[in-house]
Amino acid sequence: MCDDAFDADALLPELTPAELVAVIGAAEQRLIDAPLAALSEDGLLALLESREQARRKSVVADAALLVEISDRGAYRRAGYTTLHQLLAHGLRIGEAESRRRRVTAASVGRFTAMTGERLAPKYPATAVAVADGAIGDGHVWAIDEVMDKIPASVDPEQRARAEELLAAAARTLDSAGVTIVGNRILAHLDPDGTLADDKDRQRQAKFRLSAQDRQLMSAVQARLTPQLRAEFEVMFTQWATPGMNNPDDPDSPHGAADQPGLDPAVLAAAAERDTRLLGRRQHDALLALLAWANAQSVHAKPESLRNQIVVTVTDEDLARGAGIAWTTTGTRMPVSDLVKMAADAVPYLAVFAKATGQPLYLGRAHRLASRAQRLALFARDRGCTAPGCTRPFSQCEMHHAPDWQDGGPTDIDHLGGACGKHNRWNGKNPGDWESTVLTGGPDRGRMAWRPVGQDGPWIVNPLFHPDKLRTGPHTPEAERTPPPAVNHRLGTTGPPGIGTTAESGVTRLSWKDLAA
Repeated sequence: MCDDAFDADALLPELTPAELVAVIGAAEQRLIDAPLAALSEDGLLALLESREQARRKSVVADAALLVEISDRGAYRRAGYTTLHQLLAHGLRIGEAESRRRRVTAASVGRFTAMTGERLAPKYPATAVAVADGAIGDGHVWAIDEVMDKIPASVDPEQRARAEELLAAAARTLDSAGVTIVGNRILAHLDPDGTLADDKDRQRQAKFRLSAQDRQLMSAVQARLTPQLRAEFEVMFTQWATPGMNNPDDPDSPHGAADQPGLDPAVLAAAAERDTRLLGRRQHDALLALLAWANAQSVHAKPESLRNQIVVTVTDEDLARGAGIAWTTTGTRMPVSDLVKMAADAVPYLAVFAKATGQPLYLGRAHRLASRAQRLALFARDRGCTAPGCTRPFSQCEMHHAPDWQDGGPTDIDHLGGACGKHNRWNGKNPGDWESTVLTGGPDRGRMAWRPVGQDGPWIVNPLFHPDKLRTGPHTPEAERTPPPAVNHRLGTTGPPGIGTTAESGVTRLSWKDLAA
C-alpha cells in the first residue's frame, strides 16, 4: 500500500478512549524500532512534519481530557484536591509545566456550563488552528499572554478580532513571531497606554522568587505597579546611595543616607571606596532594609517559628564554617553566610547533635506542639512531608499521626511538618490520605504518606533531603528509594501498549488486525 493511499482511520474500529491511547502507545513503540535509515531525506522531512502535526493535534485531545477531569472533579479520586496538584505531583510534570497545560486547556478546551451545555472555547480561532495541527501549545501560550494584556475596556468585538489575527499569524510564525504581532496589536488598540486602568495593573502585578540554582542564587520575576515602583525608587535613593550598606566595607554606614546623625564626611569617604555597580548597590540596600525590618517586627505567638530566622546545620559544618544550612523558609544558605548573619542578630540556630533536654513528649496534655518540638521537627523535616510538596517549614502546621481527634499524642515521634493543604489531606474516606512516622527501614523516624485503602509502600518526600536519596546500582535493592507512584488511587499501571489491561478490551486487537 503506498503512502498516498494509506487510510489510518480505516484500520481502527470503534475503539474506546482507553483503547485508542493503548494503540497510540503501541504505535510509538513500533516507531522507535522503525528502520528510519531506509527513508530518503524527503521521507525523513515529511515524517518530521507529520509527527509535529500529530503532536499539535494531541493538544486538543489533552485539553478535552483535562476539561473532563476538571468538570467532574476526578482528581479527588487520585487523592488530590485540585487539577494542578494531580498534574504537578501525581504525574510529576512539575509546577511550571502544570500551569502551561492548564493554560492550554483553558484556552482551547470546551468547558461545561451550569446548565449542562458545552461552551465555546475561550479562543475559538486558536482552537480551530490547534485542531488542524497548524499551531502548537507554544503558540497558544503566546496568544494567551497577549490577550491577557488587552485592557478590559477594549470592545469585545475588537478583542475577538485580535484573537483571530493572532491565530492567523500563528499558522505561519513561531511563538516569538506571534508575540511581535501581538505587541503591534496592543499598540494599535491602546496607542497611548491610557486604556489600562487600576484593575488591569493589579491583575498583572506579581513578585515571585524563583528556585535557587546550583550556586544558591535566586532570580526574581516581577511586574510592579506604579505605586510599588515609586516606593522602590524612594528607598533606593536613600539606601543604595554609593557608600551606604556596603557589606564589603566594615566602615560603611548602615541604613538611609538621610538618617539623623550621619556624618557627611564618613559617607563621602565610604562612597570613594565603593566600587559596586548600581545593581549590586540596590541588592545590598534591599538586604539591609529587610534585615532592619525583620529586627523591628513584633514577635508572633510564642510557639510560632514564622517571624524569625531559624537555621538548622550540623555541628561539623558549623565548626569548620563550611557546608550548607537550611532555614525554615526553605532557603539553602552557605554556613559562611550564616556565621555573618549570626554576628549581627540572634537567630535560632538548631544544632541537633545531642539531646537538648527540652520536653519533646507532651502526650495528650497539649494539642499544639511546643517551640522545642517545632525546632526539632524543622531539623528533621525541613519542610512539608507530603510527597512532592515544596512548601518550606515556615508554612507548615504540626501534623499528628494518628490525628489528634483519633487519639494521636503530641509527641515528637507522632508529629511531622505539613502545610495547611496537606494537613487536611488526612482522612478515612476515598480520596483522603493516611500518614505515619516510620519505625523501621532506611527512612526510620520520617513522616510517610499513602492514599487511604492502598496497600502500597509508604511514600516519603525526598525534596528536602536530596542527600538521603538511595539510588544507583551499588545500593541494595531493598534500601533503594522507591519512585513515587503516578496513579496513586487507581493502582499501578502496566507498560504502555496493546494488551496492557483486560478492562480496556484492547486485547481484542493485534498487530495483524492493523496490518496494511
